[in-house]
Amino acid sequence: MKQELFRMEGISKSFPGVKALDKVNLSVNKGEVLGLVGENGAGKSTLMKILSGVHRADEGEIFIEGNKVVIDSVAKAHELGVCIIMQELNMCGHLSVADNIFIGRAHKKGIFIDDSKMHEEAKKILDDLGIELNTYAHVGSLSIAQQQMVEIAKAISFNSKILVLDEPTATLTEKEIEQLFGIIRRLKEKGVGMVYISHRMAELNQICERVTIIRDGQYIGTRNLNEITMDELVNMIVGRSLEDKYPKYKRNIGEIVLEARNVRRGTKVNADYFYVRKGEILGISGLVGAGRTELMRCIFGADQADSMELTLEGKPIKVNSVIQAIKHGIGYATEDRKRDGLALGLDIKYNTNMAHLPNLTRYGFINDREGLKNAEKYVELLHTKTPSVHQLCGNLSGGNQQKVVLAKWLCNDVKVLIVDEPTRGIDVGAKYEVYELFNKLSAQGVSIIMISSELPEILGMSDRILVIHQGEINGELDAKTATQEDILYLAAGYNKLEGKPAPVLSGGGNRKGE
Repeated sequence: MKQELFRMEGISKSFPGVKALDKVNLSVNKGEVLGLVGENGAGKSTLMKILSGVHRADEGEIFIEGNKVVIDSVAKAHELGVCIIMQELNMCGHLSVADNIFIGRAHKKGIFIDDSKMHEEAKKILDDLGIELNTYAHVGSLSIAQQQMVEIAKAISFNSKILVLDEPTATLTEKEIEQLFGIIRRLKEKGVGMVYISHRMAELNQICERVTIIRDGQYIGTRNLNEITMDELVNMIVGRSLEDKYPKYKRNIGEIVLEARNVRRGTKVNADYFYVRKGEILGISGLVGAGRTELMRCIFGADQADSMELTLEGKPIKVNSVIQAIKHGIGYATEDRKRDGLALGLDIKYNTNMAHLPNLTRYGFINDREGLKNAEKYVELLHTKTPSVHQLCGNLSGGNQQKVVLAKWLCNDVKVLIVDEPTRGIDVGAKYEVYELFNKLSAQGVSIIMISSELPEILGMSDRILVIHQGEINGELDAKTATQEDILYLAAGYNKLEGKPAPVLSGGGNRKGE
């Protein structure tokens, strides 16, 4: 019989203008990984922040191993064996792996830090988890996946028996995800109970036994994953059935809007030619590190190309800076919205109008009333969940942050919108809304260039697909007939039919309609 490790009963929490949680229940057994799912803004992170002492609940009780506890601080949570690993890792890059694991708790010999003892203990924890890392390496030199492993080791150093993982695979490769799952399985064997927050349904099936669903701050239910289909789970998450994961509109694709020739930047970008038509969604696929983002950053002027010829609506243009790209009607919703796409410490109104400020400014003064109208218009149009446009973007969920990023460019009347990993870290319901928005923009004549690592998304939303390999356009596919296998062959640098490295396609492939 499974032994309960902890449970949360009737947890409620309010913030100004928002009821974040309303009598939510959750329980985890020893050695269990419980999936926690819900749309962005459903209250998942708030619930876990209450468990880990970041927030205090307004109502409700927490029990650990049958004993009622009060968790009023992060320090108290650590004392009780509770740790949370946030999506944004909390590392000191200039310090070593060992220093980060024991930060604030360094081993001492008298008044001096016992460095050798600390590294010895750090190595022991890492070895126990099956993690191969040099304890003397600076954390800033590690990959995101390795930094995440250091965070897990740090949590275990507190003798944690309850571990919360918030979107742990959002920025990891398939190989890194497998390494992470190996560590999670080791922790399960040791009796550690874990809460695994994720929007990736396939991962839940791999690593979790049960899943708890929260919607709009309310407890919807807990189900065994072997007794529920993915469609049923999605229905519980969003409160409605999504008949078609990728909503399809019949697109009226027009003439070529943007053409790019001879785009070169160091060894990362070497694209001979590509184009996108009016109202078309052009998918950009390829392996991580293939140069997809680097190519599009050149087009947007964020990185200076060594050479590049651009034509917009038949006229040659120069794009040597982001400002020039914006003036020509090119927008870019970046891969990392928190770092590059938003000013998190400022409100929705400011972020929405950020790229539009020159049009709101006269004689050095900003038309605040017009800016307010813009922000309110796009909050309503994109169904952004927020009490007001004066809400700080840092307080929004991932899906709502992405809507503000898109609003910034829609407000600027873009002709070509580049979107880099547009649905990363957002839930299935918000994804559907983003896809519907792309279809509406396409119907209005906006050309969309979509970089995505999710092959079903690329195939489901694109009209054409360009596959990048080592900075070069290795092939063009018609999304109607292409398969995941076709994309993977080209992404690996091979031609499927001939079984050998594919030649660079002159002209970027077949220019249909010419």
